[in-house]
Amino acid sequence: MVKPKKSHTKEIIKLVKDTKVLDVNSEYLYYLQTIHFKDYCCVAIDETKNKVIGFVSGYLIPNENSLFIWQVAVNSNYRGLGLAQKLILKIAKRKECKDINYIKTTVSPSNSSSIRVFEKVAKELNTKIKKSKFLKMKDFKNAHEDEPMYTIGSFKLKGKK
Repeated sequence: MVKPKKSHTKEIIKLVKDTKVLDVNSEYLYYLQTIHFKDYCCVAIDETKNKVIGFVSGYLIPNENSLFIWQVAVNSNYRGLGLAQKLILKIAKRKECKDINYIKTTVSPSNSSSIRVFEKVAKELNTKIKKSKFLKMKDFKNAHEDEPMYTIGSFKLKGKK
């Protein structure tokens, strides 16, 4: 599990598309994530196949001590192994996140597997997860479910590297 490189971008886009549940953003955005926001993103690579099998994107919320996790994608052949949770925690434990006390994300209500991942992250961090209103279906131009905010914390990680 490593910070993404520009060379991973095409594979990341394919991985996101293959989930069939995540919104696919512009190619340019994924390049920015692998270049400008790589400290808050993580990829898992199957070294035997030299293939990206997991991706988590995030960023620090300005003027908050919070890491926002934007997208979590895991290749279908590698689901159920705790990979998504490990990728999220890998980011949270980086030195670039040394001052965070919260992890935030939005998850569509129908994406129960993603909700379970974040519940497991909260458990691993020995803290609670709280759901609150954030974006409503009417806020979106195209058909889209509500996007409630999930907040994990507060917590303080020791020994961040």
